[in-house]
Amino acid sequence: MNATVIRHMDDSIKYVERKTDGLRGIGRITRVQCSNSGRTIYWEDRILAPLDGSAFKANYFDTSSFEEFWISNPRRDGSDSLYPATIEIDEDVRESYWIDIRGDESQVKKANYKSSGKPKGERDRLEKSVRRHDMDRRFRAP
Repeated sequence: MNATVIRHMDDSIKYVERKTDGLRGIGRITRVQCSNSGRTIYWEDRILAPLDGSAFKANYFDTSSFEEFWISNPRRDGSDSLYPATIEIDEDVRESYWIDIRGDESQVKKANYKSSGKPKGERDRLEKSVRRHDMDRRFRAP
């Protein structure tokens, strides 16, 4: 007798940023599904696997296209992106995002917001880390 294995996946609201030029990307507040272990994320038609090592600019990659992504829990203060950017909010998560995460019921109809990004000192530190990491990778002996 064959037993059918039913995989349980958790629905979560996340900040997802596709890294188009290394540090900057297109950000969205959206619903994702996480595997039981929480390591693999299923979003839209993508399977996103964690990048190993230190997360400088991205912490996940698309297993088909190898595009890199930053995925995190949305911040209560709205400063989700590294640089100032307009963040889109998917319609199906808008109410939960504005009420449960941001605590601002008056904004429920807003489809986007302006993220102030990280403070300049933190951005500079992260950019320096990315450059150092890339140099180390290029000049590492085989």
